[in-house]
Amino acid sequence: MAMNPFWQTSRFQIDLAKPQVMGIVNATPDSFSDGGAYFSSRNTSSVLAHCEQLLNEGADILDIGGESTRPGAVALPLDEELARVLPVVRHAVQLGVPISVDTYKPEVMQAVLDLGADIINDIWALRKLGAVQAVAGHAQCGVCLMHMHREPLTMQTAPMSGDVVQQVRDFLQLAAEGLQLAGVDHSRIVLDVGVGFGKTVAQNLSLLQRQSDVLSLGYPLLAGWSRKSSLAMLCADEALDAPTPLAMSERMVPSIAAALLAVERGARVVRVHDVRETVQALKVWVAASM
Repeated sequence: MAMNPFWQTSRFQIDLAKPQVMGIVNATPDSFSDGGAYFSSRNTSSVLAHCEQLLNEGADILDIGGESTRPGAVALPLDEELARVLPVVRHAVQLGVPISVDTYKPEVMQAVLDLGADIINDIWALRKLGAVQAVAGHAQCGVCLMHMHREPLTMQTAPMSGDVVQQVRDFLQLAAEGLQLAGVDHSRIVLDVGVGFGKTVAQNLSLLQRQSDVLSLGYPLLAGWSRKSSLAMLCADEALDAPTPLAMSERMVPSIAAALLAVERGARVVRVHDVRETVQALKVWVAASM
């Protein structure tokens, strides 16, 4: 199956000939990556300012999330997620770029699509009751289907076993085919292998090493390596008596390295925290690849 040269979303056809940088916007007080640095109760001004900052740094897409899905995270009530996300989306859709919303709740999907959001980015790959209907009922919103083993609360207590690449590939193939049967065009679908979602360091690396296995399904890939704990453990300071994983603030360089490797191996979208630095690195990669 030939891969689409663009990603069809609500308002934009995203050109995938150029690697796309998706900037992460956390409207949460408990994100694993920034600890709520851009969130203050119901005051969304800091989150909105962060959206504009990421665009100034070169983000092509903004991905807004109101619920932390770090390992061990407890599910957020629907009304709280809506209170966090809707004011941000209402502003962000006026910024002139594709707006993605990171949610698995069909009620949130419907609400943000009604506001004009372009993409639904779902860690559950639309497995929640009503999620497929929310996406399929929209004329042309984009969707990213991610693989996750178990759920955030328990996913790292008993990671996957066996050949994870084949399992992830099979899961994503079924999810994408099921969505097409519901009426969603192939051009609207992007896949994400779910780095860190119920997988060991070695398993995450195998997904990068064999990324072509998933690309063979014929859908564009989104890579989400930014600040993941696997990178922190790979780069642990071994000079200490007990190797210490990198702190969150020290993970930018390995995150960019992983993003570049993913793009070099065929990923078309990278979801990142450090937008300016990733954009600069990709400019070098693109220039050297011409």
